[in-house]
Amino acid sequence: EERINRIKETLPELPDELKLRLKKQYNLNPYDARVISSDIETANYFEELSKNRDPKQSANWIISNLFGKLNDSNKHISESPVSAFNLGKLLDLIANEIISNKIAKNVFEEMYSSGKNAEDIVNEKGLKQISNQDELKNIIQEIINNNEQQKNQYLQGNLKVMGWFVGQVMKETKGQANPSKVNEIIKEILAK
Repeated sequence: EERINRIKETLPELPDELKLRLKKQYNLNPYDARVISSDIETANYFEELSKNRDPKQSANWIISNLFGKLNDSNKHISESPVSAFNLGKLLDLIANEIISNKIAKNVFEEMYSSGKNAEDIVNEKGLKQISNQDELKNIIQEIINNNEQQKNQYLQGNLKVMGWFVGQVMKETKGQANPSKVNEIIKEILAK
């Protein structure tokens, strides 16, 4: 009995136990927990990536983005050119609103192919999100001033025009404007 207990203590976590722990500890849905726990190296990658980060977002990035690239290049997670540490730095840039999710996907593509880290890519390509209130206000004010017809449509209750304005701002800023701030500022300006 004693020997059996000693052996049990030295055994690694079994897949079913791991899946249950991931569901409980990280509040993952059953699908994510199953995929992450299917391979011990994936589970380790996930646990490193999700330290002090949103576990759901971490799981999504592994399952959707990383696995997609690994499958395309026929690689196992242990051969990933993007370490959990570096992917974590990319997720931090999203969380800190330095880049948008859309831009992050492009940055990830380059990280995967070049091996560079997220911050270097963002700085080299000037991809930082524009979150400066004054800068955004000026851009938005100009777009609203130059599009009286859409402004009037919005003021007459056509709220769908809001999407058009957001699209114009994104086009003007090459997708670098912070979308939530853009919405906020457009509503603020049009409410005057």
